[in-house]
Amino acid sequence: MKYDGEDRFVPRFPEDADEITSALERTAKSRVGRVALIGCFRPRRCGIATYTADVHDHLRREYPETAIDVYAMRADPAQLGDPAITREIEADDPDSYRAAAAAINASGAEVVWLQHEFGIFGGAAGGMVLDLIDRVAAPLVVTLHTVLAEPDTAQRRVMERIVQRASRLIVMSEFGRSALIALYGARPSDVVTIEHGTPDRTFVAHSPLRASLGLVDRPILSTFGLLGPGKGLEIAIRALPAITARYPDVLYRVVGATHPNLLAAEGEQYRESLKALAAELGVGANLAWDNRFLDTEELLDQIELCDIYLAPYPNLAQVTSGTLAYAVALGRAVVSTPFIHARELLAGDVGVLVPENDSAAIAGAVLDLLASHEGRRALQARAYRRGRRTAWPHIIRQSAAAIDEVAFHSLSVPADRTAPALAGVWALCDDVGILQHGCGSVPDRAHGYCLDDNARALMLFAGLPAAPAVDAQMLRFASFIQHAWNDEEAAFRNFMGYDRRWLEARGSDDSNGRAIWALGHCAAHVQSNELARWAAGWFHKAARGFGKVRSPRAVAFATLGAGELLGRFPRDEAAHALMQRGGTLLAGLQSDDDADWAWFEPVLTYDNARLPQALIVAGGGLGVDEWHRAGLQKLDWLCERQAASGGRFRPIGSEGFGRDHDNLPFDQQPLEAWATIDACAAAYRATGAAAWRDRAEAAWRWFLGDNDRAVAIASIETGRCCDGLTPRGVNLNVGAESTLAFHLAYRAMDTLFWRRGAREDAGLAHAELQT
Repeated sequence: MKYDGEDRFVPRFPEDADEITSALERTAKSRVGRVALIGCFRPRRCGIATYTADVHDHLRREYPETAIDVYAMRADPAQLGDPAITREIEADDPDSYRAAAAAINASGAEVVWLQHEFGIFGGAAGGMVLDLIDRVAAPLVVTLHTVLAEPDTAQRRVMERIVQRASRLIVMSEFGRSALIALYGARPSDVVTIEHGTPDRTFVAHSPLRASLGLVDRPILSTFGLLGPGKGLEIAIRALPAITARYPDVLYRVVGATHPNLLAAEGEQYRESLKALAAELGVGANLAWDNRFLDTEELLDQIELCDIYLAPYPNLAQVTSGTLAYAVALGRAVVSTPFIHARELLAGDVGVLVPENDSAAIAGAVLDLLASHEGRRALQARAYRRGRRTAWPHIIRQSAAAIDEVAFHSLSVPADRTAPALAGVWALCDDVGILQHGCGSVPDRAHGYCLDDNARALMLFAGLPAAPAVDAQMLRFASFIQHAWNDEEAAFRNFMGYDRRWLEARGSDDSNGRAIWALGHCAAHVQSNELARWAAGWFHKAARGFGKVRSPRAVAFATLGAGELLGRFPRDEAAHALMQRGGTLLAGLQSDDDADWAWFEPVLTYDNARLPQALIVAGGGLGVDEWHRAGLQKLDWLCERQAASGGRFRPIGSEGFGRDHDNLPFDQQPLEAWATIDACAAAYRATGAAAWRDRAEAAWRWFLGDNDRAVAIASIETGRCCDGLTPRGVNLNVGAESTLAFHLAYRAMDTLFWRRGAREDAGLAHAELQT
């Protein structure tokens, strides 16, 4: 039977091109100044490298104002790296991922865009990539090239962590979106479907390369991509006898190098087995093998050679095929098994779907297309029109819009000097004290009360102007602390249920140290002499039971309390003794593991700034210059590690607590900002250096939106403070610790740095309290 060859002209579909162009012209420019792009990259030969390079090139073309730093998984060391690569990452070296994260954080990147595929990263299921994404501070966008419906344990762990960490997840199919939501718990608002990008080429019905290859009128079938069992090529080869019976000159071109992993494992054994199968079936002369990895432009030229593109893939769970997307975009007639990407891309008669592992069905579909010139042309036209939706300029603008939604955009946040409304604190208070937690902005009774928060509340209220409501509530906090004492343990309890039952016999050392601090602070600042004597008495009682405690933070808290009390009662012997013990213990702490780690411990955890603050206070109070200098040096060291590029405050994240020398940026806690402000205030009192004021101002602005997500944590108007900053934004729960940290941070800023007139401050606060 004679093959009805294509007409030799170059048709176009201008109505679709015009529509796409018009839509692109309406798209706003990206506001993102710097992107960290992570994935495989040229000269590496794999689909992810090609895709990442295409993203890079088209992003540069569409948004030349955006800087793109490429962090590439290292290819063959013998190959020269592409000049576009900023830094290479060793797949099996955890330190390499951590170093890349540090470089990204230092670069000022506004978004991190990761191309994810399980096979390109080291560790079980590529889990080493988590060492990188846990450490980057900029919002994370992840393009998932594979979404598994049936993951193993390691794959599920990695995917769930990516879902928890990413601000935006990009998938290339609706199946991928549904699976992320249903199987991995992704929030629907975090997932966006953006199809695989494709070239924006004019439709070519009859490639000019045919003549140069001597293939002018032969019907050509093709399959492209890295060769491996997952291509299903043996199924297509078994279809050839039926096809060649009617079209003896048909040529099936298999274009692509053997997959590098397969090549390393068994050489060309798989390719040779396919050749042997073709010879056995008598169709060896109908196959052409092009064993090369082609760059994108040559690959496109090769795809344009074929009349029919075959995708006989046996893995129906495959969610992405770049070559399938290319074939559709170039207007080829496609015959494919119904794997996930093919079902979605070829819907609406864009291609022909055949059952998996069915050579007869492939043969039937090919024969029908070769026999019907009009039918084949109509299918090609539908494919080309469908491909306009995936043209790279269109896809890259969709991607830029998704990135722009979550990227960090620095704000100019003034250090607002307005006192926060106390309504946020009052909302958490009752006739027992202050409740620990909130569900959103609603106080949560289920978790009851704790000594820690009532101690902080006493510190805040002791510094407020006297008013009936303030005095009454302050007595409740004092009563809570007093009731927390357990004579049998010579220590305070910490947690109390909402039913007013204590949940333990003894609280942590830290909670006991914090209570001593609050008692010393109350004794120093409360206007009532009676309450000052009460606080001093309980300070002495608690200090006697504190003699064996060596927890650095607990000792630091108690030392700060001693410093406060000595400000009002300078001859207090118990306070002197406690300060002497605290200064001696803290001055003796030094992590010697690393010369660059100039800290008290091998870890940074919570309330870090309290350690150098206590040493500064003890050194100044007791006239020990060595302690004073050491405290300033260590605080300076800490502040350097809490500063993002541009000077933005970035506290040590709670995810890194307890990890030796390993500082993770999230979750960021209000407690750290308050501690830093207080410590910088102590340093400023001691030195008068403006740098300490600037650092305190940066920590204060963190509350108001000058942070790694450019969102306000707290509200001056309501006086509420959310519980922290996560990789995906604000933790909207409003608890006592966070709210009190916000108010106490304001008081520290106002008292020392802003120096508002005492009369004005007292008058405003008094008026607010009365309302």
